[in-house]
Amino acid sequence: MEKKYKEKNFISAVVYCYNDACIIKEFIENLHKTLSEIFLKFEIIIVNDCSTDNSSDIIKQYTTYNKERVVISLLNMSYFQGLEASMNAGVALSIGDFVFEFDSMNLDYDWSMLMKVYQHSLAGYDIVSAKVEGKPRLVSRIFYKLFNRYAHLQYKIGMESFRILSRRAINRIHSITQSIPFRKAAYANSGLAIDVLEYKPISKISRKPRKDSKSVAIDSLILFTDVAYRVTIGLAIIMLLLSVGIAIYALAYKLTENPVEGWTTTVIFNSLGFGGLFYNSRYGDKVSSGNCQVKFQKERFFI
Repeated sequence: MEKKYKEKNFISAVVYCYNDACIIKEFIENLHKTLSEIFLKFEIIIVNDCSTDNSSDIIKQYTTYNKERVVISLLNMSYFQGLEASMNAGVALSIGDFVFEFDSMNLDYDWSMLMKVYQHSLAGYDIVSAKVEGKPRLVSRIFYKLFNRYAHLQYKIGMESFRILSRRAINRIHSITQSIPFRKAAYANSGLAIDVLEYKPISKISRKPRKDSKSVAIDSLILFTDVAYRVTIGLAIIMLLLSVGIAIYALAYKLTENPVEGWTTTVIFNSLGFGGLFYNSRYGDKVSSGNCQVKFQKERFFI
């Protein structure tokens, strides 16, 4: 039954699509129905990330117009760009006061969650996400545990089904940077109020890893955390210990054996020389970067 009163905020819904021909029809129909029951004006932007199936043809059957605007529109990427770049393009085209982001069309929630998330955002939160109760798969748990531990974000991030952004949040992010390699990290460090609503899944679905999930995970750990720095320091310590060990071995060999003249001196000199380089990489960079550490913490999330 259609509601007599509808929310007057203009709503945009940006949906990511990659080879989703088998589920896209049901998703579009239910999304359109839900938004039309709640909101007076809305738009749906479906970003087709160069799908190799007939997703684009199915979407075109649902593109609709009225006298004022496009209600359902299709944005075709010319080549595969991945989730982050595709969603950034869709959000950039949106004009809503609030924007729903659907990174996936796999549904394990009731459509009433859209209204709950929207109402929660009106309570003073610029970014509200919907998250399924329980633990995600092992690989995701490991990634988010590493990310949250070493990224030092204002908020912790995790697996999310969809989210809503206020126009203020979008403007804040885009005023800082035009390139967002990992939206969750940028949102969590935006300085705006964020909250997460959990729900019980109404069905069990198999969430397959995205085509670009590995590259996004690696890039995110490098760009937004100090994991790469810690790995580098660990390798430097190992090489430092190895260099010192070689020098000790050369000295012991000199005392117990009769090596070629000059061999011990050369080995010890080279070992301690390389050891000095590894020592400097371990402690020198830490001292030299101490003065800009605070500035780096503020800026590294918006590369």
